[in-house]
Amino acid sequence: MRTILLTNDDGIAADGLLRLAKAAQALGEVWIVAPDGQRSAASHAITLHGTVDVMPCAYPLAGVRAFTCTGTPADCVRVGSLYVMEHKPDLVLSGINRGYNTATDIQYSGTCGAAFEGAFQGIPSIALSEQDGDCHDVTARYLPDLLAALAERPLEDGSIWNVNLPGCPLAACRGVLWDRAVSRGAFYRDRYQAVAQLADGGVRLAVDGQYNEDAEPDTDFRAVVDGYVSVGIARNVG
Repeated sequence: MRTILLTNDDGIAADGLLRLAKAAQALGEVWIVAPDGQRSAASHAITLHGTVDVMPCAYPLAGVRAFTCTGTPADCVRVGSLYVMEHKPDLVLSGINRGYNTATDIQYSGTCGAAFEGAFQGIPSIALSEQDGDCHDVTARYLPDLLAALAERPLEDGSIWNVNLPGCPLAACRGVLWDRAVSRGAFYRDRYQAVAQLADGGVRLAVDGQYNEDAEPDTDFRAVVDGYVSVGIARNVG
């Protein structure tokens, strides 16, 4: 039986992780090692100086063996594949993230960072993200078929499948676009805004993102803006 390791960057209690675990059970035996809290934008960071705590936990889905980890999403994959499980898993799934991971946001994403760690461990890996919101109709319809298909499709070393699902009603979704290139754009064009002046000439800054939907054709960004499920390959260039 195929063994599957799940993680995310939204934490062990995230609804997206639970929905992913339910769908993954159709593919094999599901294990979870997930952060004990929010770790968004952790990218591919790992803990080298210090320790991580790993604790077994009850999970609201029969047949799933679950653990929390005090480290990053990438730590969770390392701990899961190199320590918790007797053997490396056959597949790593990361998500379902609350919010898209497309375009240049991929480089910051803890969801994608965890999947890249799986790829670095030689394990086929899939990152899954969803438009931030409470409508999951598109994900419920397409997720089982996408997982079954992608689990059988080979990847080059260091590459992951990156799936993004719109959060619209099913009738508004225009279908699935495969082989989407990674856009060079982003949903938010960030700048910094001063929110306080500090002693000795310092300043306190906060990110002030300007929303943007200007995306190139045939990209992951363009696909989700236009209401499609986006499936593409992401490669770590670091």
